[in-house]
Order: sequence, then C-alpha cells, then structure tokens
Amino acid sequence: MALLVLASAVPTALRALLVLRVSTWACLLCFTTYTERVGICRMFAGVQEPRIAQCEEAFTAAFQGLSDMEINYEERSRLHDTFTQMTLSLQEEAVARGSFEVAFPAAAEKMKRAILQLKKVQPCIPPCGIQEASRRFHCRGCYSTVCDLPLDCPVQDVTVGRGDQAMFSCVVGFPLAEEEIAYSWSFAGGGLRTRDASYFRGMPRARGYLVRIRPVQPTHRGTFSCMILHDQRPLARLYFFLNVTGPPPRGETELQVQFREVLRWAPRDAEMIEPWRPSLGELLALPEALTLGNLAVLAAVIGLASAAATVLVWAFFRWYLSGD
Repeated sequence: MALLVLASAVPTALRALLVLRVSTWACLLCFTTYTERVGICRMFAGVQEPRIAQCEEAFTAAFQGLSDMEINYEERSRLHDTFTQMTLSLQEEAVARGSFEVAFPAAAEKMKRAILQLKKVQPCIPPCGIQEASRRFHCRGCYSTVCDLPLDCPVQDVTVGRGDQAMFSCVVGFPLAEEEIAYSWSFAGGGLRTRDASYFRGMPRARGYLVRIRPVQPTHRGTFSCMILHDQRPLARLYFFLNVTGPPPRGETELQVQFREVLRWAPRDAEMIEPWRPSLGELLALPEALTLGNLAVLAAVIGLASAAATVLVWAFFRWYLSGD
C-alpha cells in the first residue's frame, strides 16, 4: 500500500517540476495558475496519470514561443483577460471531446496574435529620468523593469550677458503624468558647475517648469537645478550652469552699482530666481496659447472692453450736451 502511495506521488512531483522549470517561465505561467492548467488537462485526459502528464507537457511546449515576450506594463490587465478567455475556451473544447494535441497549439498561436495587438512598449529616451511610460513586463520571470537611466541629467551650459535675462525650462523628452507633477528649484552659487546635492540650497519662490532671472548679475553665476516630481517621487533632475559675461553697462560706476544694490536689496532667495510671469504678448507667442477656448475668452474680453468704452463715451457726450 505504501509503495502505491509513493508511486502515485512521484509523477505529481515530476509534473510540478516540469511545469515550473526555468525554461518554461512564459506568459502562460504569469497569467494562469497551476490549478487552472491541471484542471484543463484533467478535463482533456480524464483520470489516467500518464495521459495527464502528456497533456501538461504538451500544454507547456505549445507556449514555449511566449517565454521571452515583453509587453507594455499598462497592458497587463488586458492580457490577463485574454488568458482567462483562452482558459474558458479550452474548457469548452475539452467538454466537446476535443484533442489537446490540436487545441493547445491553436490556443498558443491565437495568444501570440493577441499579444502583437497590444499597445507597444515605449522606447527609452536618453539621457536620464525615471520613465514610467516605458515600463515593460517580462514574461520570463513575471516581473517589470524601467529604463536603466540615471536620475540626474547632464549639466546644460547657458551663457548670458550681464544685465540681460536668463530663462530655464525644466522639460524632459519623455512623457509625464498629467496630474500631480511638481517642480523644485535650487541653486549652487559661487560659480560652481556641479551636480553635488550638498552645494545646492532651495529656491522657494521658484515655481513651475519655467523660471527666469532678470537682470542677470555676476552673483548669479553658478548651477541651477530643477527636480521633477510625480506624487512626491523624483522622476528627473536637470542642471543649468549659468555663465555671466560682459562688462558693466557703459557709464556705470562701481559706486552706482553699490547704490543700486542697496536700493534693491532683498533676501537672497528672492533675488536669485523668480517664477515666470509672462506678458500678454509672451502668452500669445506660446504654441499652445491659441486654442479655441482661449480665443473665445480673448474675444469676450475685447467685446466687454469695447462695450465699456462705448458707454463711457456716450455718458461723456450726454453730460457735455446737458451742460449746454
């Protein structure tokens, strides 16, 4: 009796090792359970252990071609639903007395076509950044990865003449989430060109992806840093080294420079960098400014202004004529 129990346990253990061996880590094993696969084989092969073992081996072999598949991480739910539908179809075919030798290869081929119709994996866009849009799911091992790129971007050199305006745009080449995106600015002064975080101090007045400094002075020479965050998680850190060139404006003496600095004295944080407050002309120059909604608002404002001007002129003439 003990020998019979041992004999029945050995094929089951061998089957488990066969199904779980490394070479068969495929999309089939990521999106179906061992219980589901064994259940399908029992429906096809009945209760005969050798026949069930053949069925499980054929099941695994049919899906070997999906072992190295990589899919868009956002498409996992859709692919899971497709495998669930495949499982139901195989169960129906087993009930109809079909053959697993025919059913499994046909199901695997159908699944390959379904995977090819999924949204493609987005390529990694160098040189830096945590690019969630490019996250991919690996069927071999059932895990996901993002692009192997550093968080810190290379330093960009910006040269501006003394007294002119400097602008920094905290923009990356890969797509960002539409919500919960924040920007944090900092500055490393003293003419340092660095990415060492210990040299930077925060610039609380700087907000948004675009900031400017005006007028640029020699004290602004150094490295400005912008960190892009999504839900408080850093996605990328950009660096801009500002090099200030040129002599003082013509006719300006050192005493005048000192006197002006005294008059315009302000805390250092407020002096270094300020948020971009564009004029109407600068706003209209932006590519995304002339939308239908913005044009409608602009037309309404112009109309109200014209009506107000007409009423004022009419009131003035009425007052003038009533005096006569």
